[in-house]
Formats: sequence, C-alpha cells, structure tokens
Amino acid sequence: MEVYTNQDISSADIPVIDLSNQEEKLVARAVVKASEEWGIFQVVNHGIPTELIGRLQDVGSHFFELPESEKEAVAKPEDSMDIEGYMTKYEDAARNAWVDHLFHRIWPPSKVNYRFWPKNPPEYREVNEEYASHMKKLAEKIMEWLSEGLGLQREALKEGLGGETVEYLMKINYYPPCPDMDLVLGVPGHSDINGITLLVANEPLGLQVFKDDHWIDAKYTTSGIIVIIGDQFLRMSNGKYKSVQHRATRDKEKTRISWPVFVESNLDHVYGPLPELISGDDGAPKFKSYVYKDYKFRKLNWLTLD
Repeated sequence: MEVYTNQDISSADIPVIDLSNQEEKLVARAVVKASEEWGIFQVVNHGIPTELIGRLQDVGSHFFELPESEKEAVAKPEDSMDIEGYMTKYEDAARNAWVDHLFHRIWPPSKVNYRFWPKNPPEYREVNEEYASHMKKLAEKIMEWLSEGLGLQREALKEGLGGETVEYLMKINYYPPCPDMDLVLGVPGHSDINGITLLVANEPLGLQVFKDDHWIDAKYTTSGIIVIIGDQFLRMSNGKYKSVQHRATRDKEKTRISWPVFVESNLDHVYGPLPELISGDDGAPKFKSYVYKDYKFRKLNWLTLD
C-alpha cells in the first residue's frame, strides 16, 4: 500500500500519508520526507473517530453562532498577558488580517483553565477533553517518527520540547464571509512559532502553503488531519525539518472555521538545536537557543532572531 501519495513536488497537493499502513517504517519514512521537503502533510486513517471530529466541529461552530454577549463570557481579559480567551474581529492594517478566534489549553490538566472553555453548548467540555486525549497520542507518535528521522531516540523531540510539561493549545479560527476578497486575508503568510500543529477544518479549508516560490492550495479531506511543522522543530532539528510558510484565505459566501492544536513548550522552557545534533566536527548549531517566551515575543514583534 502506498503511504506517501504525492511524491511529485510539482503536484498542487500536499503529501497525504496513510497511517493505517502496517509497515510502520514506511509510514515513518513518509512523515520524515514530508517534513524535510514540505513542512506540511495530511494524515488519513489516523485513528481519531470521524464522529468525534464532527462533534468537535459542531460544538465549536455552535459557540461562534451564539449572541456576542454569551461569547464575551469567555473573552480574553484586556489586561491579560496570556493568549487564552475569545477575541473578536481582529483587524490589523499592517497584517491585513480578519478572524474571530478562541484560544484555550487542552493539555496538560495542570494548565487547563476552564474559565475560557465555553459552557454553551453543554457538551463542549466533554468533546474537547476526549479530542485532547486523541491529539496527544497522535502528536507523540508523529514526534517519535520525526525523532528517529534525526537518528535519535524516539523521545528526543518530546523531551527537547519539555517532556511532560509540553502544552497543547486549542485555537478555533472563525473566518466570516468577505465579499471583497482583495480586502483581507483570513491570516497572512507566516510560519507557526510552536513545535508542531495538528489541524482540522470545515469543508472549505482555504489553507495555502508557500512552496517553490508560489502559493499552493492545501487540499483537504474532512476525515484527515493536517500536520504543520513549526519553528521550534525547525530549530530543534538544526534545520533538517522545514517550518512552512502558510496562510488562510476567506470565502466570498461561506464561513470558514479551523481547529488547529498547537503543541509547544511552556513559556519558561529553553530550547534550541538538540545537543545530539550539534556534537562532533560536523555539528555546528545553525540556530541560537531561546527561552520560549522570549522567542515568541521577538517573532510576534518582528524583532531579529538568530
């Protein structure tokens, strides 16, 4: 069975990897290849129930259809230095962005703050907690394959990211229809700051990736999960894995919603090229080590990064 179905770089499709293949070495090799060449791929037959993904989308969509007064119950406090909470109609002339969103952590339990989890619909918490357990399992499996692709032990990337302190941050992006498609993007081109992102979306995805000097539409199946390599894994792998530039577009008539889960270090964790990759004569580090909160601050404020 073919597990890496889009090997032709000239193809408009991002790589699609079938996790049901019994030859785990082939699956692992496909994940590594996609991470080296694209920095993004889609996994299918990943073991997360389609019914659960549907429920996740239903409760998230329901929240954004509530009256503004109900959504404001989980709003990000104006004086908060954290990202958790609901924010509406984010517009920024410099970034040309327009998206409503909700952030809240879903793992580890010690970092979960239910203050920012919607109480309406009532099943929101149950669905998201069940989804979190599946996300953690899938993310850790992918991290194991990527670690082995670096010639390291399976736990290397997870440990480098912080081990049991690694955080899983849910974000729901809500892109309302936009009649003037030249006015704004949903989210402009960027690479993710974190280690790895796992994303599902409603049917009209609108995700594009920058490859070979042009933007490519990332085609999506409703049962698949898109995996995006972020800056932390680019740096921890000492440049072996690609942190892909991507952006979200809006639709003239349809509402677009996506559910990325960002797998990242806690803010005080120090990370950089893994020590095993920068030892010996040929192992010069290509990147500086950073405290994660300092890296985030510098990138979000367009400051120089080494």
